[in-house]
Parts: sequence; C-alpha cells; structure tokens
Amino acid sequence: MSEVVHGKRPVTITLIGVVAFIAGALDMISGVLLFFRLPNDEVVARFGGSGGLISAAIGSIVVGLITAVLAGGLLRGSNTARLIITVLQMLSIIGSLFLAVAYMSDPSVAGEWIGLAFSVLLLILLWTPKASRFFVGTVE
Repeated sequence: MSEVVHGKRPVTITLIGVVAFIAGALDMISGVLLFFRLPNDEVVARFGGSGGLISAAIGSIVVGLITAVLAGGLLRGSNTARLIITVLQMLSIIGSLFLAVAYMSDPSVAGEWIGLAFSVLLLILLWTPKASRFFVGTVE
C-alpha cells in the first residue's frame, strides 16, 4: 500500500480522485449503453458486425471499471495508478472520439463528448506540476 511521505493530501489530488471515478463511471455507462444498440442493424453495421459492437462495449466497461477502482490508488498517491490511468484515459479518449464522430447525428452522442471532456480534464490534472510532486513524493 502507498504511504504519503510529505503529509496531508492536497485538494487537487482529491479532485483528481473524484474526476477519475466519474470518468470511469462514464466509460462503464457508455459501454452498457452500447449493448442496448445491438438491436439497431445500422449501428451494428457501423461496428463491422455484432462482434465489433460487443467488443467495444466490453472494452469501455473494463476501462471504466479499472479507472474507477484505481481512483482510490490516486488518492493514496500511487504513481503506478497514475500511469495506468493515463494509458486507460488515452484509450478512452480515442474510443469516445470515434463514437462521437461516427454517430454525430445521434443525440445520444452527447454523453461521449461529456466522457471525453472528463478524460481530458483528468489527464491534465494528473500531470500538473503539483500533482507530479505529490506522486513522486510517495513510497509504493
């Protein structure tokens, strides 16, 4: 378990943990909503078949679940959690951009833009100088 070397956790890190949890929850919701698109032949065709749609849905849920779970590691100052979440959020951004652009005319795509915004915000916050000092100043 990580232990903070330099004392109290900054408010910024608490915000990072909350944003990470929300970003993970949004990815999980997006994945679940994709499953509800299976009866729509047009959507299934855009994914190259039901296998592509199911894979995208499961991928989104897994990325979201791992991100939400690792949010606690961020709060404890785990640099490993920060690195894993960085990679996962980059994947989330790519997936959200694909869905948002591919289904631009669909009103439900607004959720993808919201998820994208949270992922970008999380990446920015994770790598601010203050956050970097906190994560480097912890022992794993």
